[in-house]
Amino acid sequence: MQAFTAARSSETPDELWICEHPAVYTQGLAGKNEHIFNSGQIPVIATNRGGQVTYHGPGQVVAYPLIDLKRAGYFIKEYVYRIEEAVIRTLAHFGVTGHRVGGAPGIYVRLDDPFGHATLPVRAELVEAGTGPFDRLRANGIEVGKIAALGIKVSHNCTYHGVAFNVAMDLEPFLRINPCGYTSLQTVDLSTIGVSVAWQEAADVLGQKLASYLAP
Repeated sequence: MQAFTAARSSETPDELWICEHPAVYTQGLAGKNEHIFNSGQIPVIATNRGGQVTYHGPGQVVAYPLIDLKRAGYFIKEYVYRIEEAVIRTLAHFGVTGHRVGGAPGIYVRLDDPFGHATLPVRAELVEAGTGPFDRLRANGIEVGKIAALGIKVSHNCTYHGVAFNVAMDLEPFLRINPCGYTSLQTVDLSTIGVSVAWQEAADVLGQKLASYLAP
């Protein structure tokens, strides 16, 4: 990704890479070692994306959009929104309701009702300022699980890194870290909320949604 981005010109076509990684922890630029409790035999790789530590492994679809934002005509905030929307629409394809959580990039599902359409409380309805986004949700009796993580890098208006979507994984390695730096944040995949789908089908749907929502 770095080599592709460094070598591209204004004429280089955008690409979308979709893959499945062997077990690995990746640290973002803001990553703190205290968020990794016990990596065991799983390697920890430093990266230049934003964010904290996350885990990649078999059963997870990882998508890397390599987009020229200047040519696409939108900025990084909208780029993140479009990626999140593609994940939300992918979940909807499988009957699952995905949610954004203010202040915590990524996509989440309600653990009590992953298929329901009730929205999460907006910030104004949550408890006092100064608490974390998940503390505020818990104060409202709501627990969420993270089903997709984002880690973005932009160089000379061109994006790399991307989004990881959990399909049917061994989730135990997530218990060895604070996912994305959040204490006690539960990580889920489609299989744990009762949706059985092959990796390739999930990858195909996510790829189609990303191609659609990231279009200029």
